[in-house]
Amino acid sequence: MYNTLMTLFLIDCVVLIACVMMQPAKNDNDAMSALTGGAGDLFSRRKARGFEAVMQIVTTICGALFFILALALVYVSSH
Repeated sequence: MYNTLMTLFLIDCVVLIACVMMQPAKNDNDAMSALTGGAGDLFSRRKARGFEAVMQIVTTICGALFFILALALVYVSSH
């Protein structure tokens, strides 16, 4: 059981890293927004569509699965 959970956990880790790396950048501003705090982007939020929406959902699912598998591994290893 422990080996199966560990294998699933490692696969989920790799998929989660890939999902995070594939997400498009949230802003297309230059370094000046980092200095000014990016206040101009405060009200320009838009809903994610297409590829962005799919990647957000997949990343959320992989993140939740990461924590569930981590807790399951802790439980199995302690018993």
